[in-house]
Amino acid sequence: GRTCGLKAGDIITHINGQEVNTIEEVQDILGDEQGDAMTLRATRNGKPVQLSVQAIQNTQGSYQLGVWLRDSMAGIGTMTFYDPDSGVFAALGHGINDVDTASLMPLESGGIMAATVSGVERGRVGAPGELHGDFDLTADLGSLYANTSQGVFGRTAQPLSDRAETVEVARADQVRTGPATILSNIRGDQVEEFQVEITHVSRSGDGTRNLMLEVTDPKLLSATGGIVQGMSGSPILQDGRLAGAVTHVLIDDPTRGYGIFAENMCRAAD
Repeated sequence: GRTCGLKAGDIITHINGQEVNTIEEVQDILGDEQGDAMTLRATRNGKPVQLSVQAIQNTQGSYQLGVWLRDSMAGIGTMTFYDPDSGVFAALGHGINDVDTASLMPLESGGIMAATVSGVERGRVGAPGELHGDFDLTADLGSLYANTSQGVFGRTAQPLSDRAETVEVARADQVRTGPATILSNIRGDQVEEFQVEITHVSRSGDGTRNLMLEVTDPKLLSATGGIVQGMSGSPILQDGRLAGAVTHVLIDDPTRGYGIFAENMCRAAD
């Protein structure tokens, strides 16, 4: 990568003036050019850059740029809310970040699929746990239109449920310290309600750490050890209103984590 001038996090948009969106498209062009000099256009920190590159033939005879490319990613997370009138849904409560560069993945297209949870890796001090599951790859329930630091947002293709109960969204100033519950799916496709305590509320900023939670539910503690990856987006209910969503777990204490105000997610959805 040093020789061709590409940096980690660059988004390749064109090779020789041809738009590229997938790794296959890049490989096709490299195969056609057979190691000739090429013009490469990319976006770096939101600004366009232009580079001249040459592909090198590897031992298998195919041409490579010597860079690691990623064109998509998938994972398990939780849908926070869904508006049956508009079909708009919100999930995660934080953005989908590239695992290597920690920057928000640019969204060209994305879908949301039904998933079932098949197993739990329990959270321990220093090692966050994780939900394992299977996607239903046969159908997208909806498509994403935004990947933001306050969550991912999309529209459903069809009504998600005929028995959805509507819940009022709490304003940030209505959320208080004290008991609350979270709705999570930690086995199969069952959504269960678990007891938590909101221990701290921070009203400043639109960040993903507006509240601090402590899991007090013995059922959840024994099943997962607390908050695990995959539970991001789990709705937080307090006083009959949607107060927020779970966003992060504390690495050194899996029983505690952060949440974002539902009001901030609603604002980001617009």
